[in-house]
Amino acid sequence: MALCDKSASELAGMLRKGETSSREITESVFERIDEQEGTVNAFITTTRDLALGQADLADARFRKGKRNSLLNGIPTAIKDNLCTQGIRTTCGSHILEDYIPPYDATVVKKVLQNGAVLVGKTNMDEFAMGSSTENSAFGPTHNPINPEYVPGGSSGGSAAAIAAGESILAIGSDTGGSIRLPAAYCGVVGLKPTYGRVSRYGLISYASSLDQIGALGRTVQDCAMLLMFSAGMTVWIPPQLTSRGRTFSEP
Repeated sequence: MALCDKSASELAGMLRKGETSSREITESVFERIDEQEGTVNAFITTTRDLALGQADLADARFRKGKRNSLLNGIPTAIKDNLCTQGIRTTCGSHILEDYIPPYDATVVKKVLQNGAVLVGKTNMDEFAMGSSTENSAFGPTHNPINPEYVPGGSSGGSAAAIAAGESILAIGSDTGGSIRLPAAYCGVVGLKPTYGRVSRYGLISYASSLDQIGALGRTVQDCAMLLMFSAGMTVWIPPQLTSRGRTFSEP
């Protein structure tokens, strides 16, 4: 099994044991992007050079023996309606195709502070108004399970990226099913949190009273891990925090 097909929680354990490196994981993800993206179209923008640089920094933190978060070194994709400083944020629309935000959305800042590796911005229905990710100005996203099928929407790019192995974790937004539908269609796990659990600052809104930012991953454990950091949990998670009897931080 390629590294890009493993779960985030499994890779976090491998990183701590020194069985792999963040650079190796990130390179595996971009190899899959090179193989699949022409068919899947999960991304509007990819950030290969930035990601590899962040991966090297994550590996350096491991070598220093510091207590690093579970996200340290894990490739993560961001839905393209969340502002990313210096990286274009289009909302799937030609209206914003050249917009470069001067700041990071709070959720982006939190995951990057915890060592996540940003692999790119994922495709979506224009301004999140859709349930199939067919309505993007940058072309439709296709379901990696069967390219003849839609991946759901509007966070279809985020779900498709996980299903295709083009990212390990992904962040999406949900107004009326926009995380839950793509997760179900693509055979991955999506989590829409309680309203207000994750800051919406820096999310280009569709309906502010309903929009929520949530996590997508291969497993429930992966989504729980990403949600904790998205919601502002501390950098270090104690070893006693477990899931299904397995250690959730140190393997």
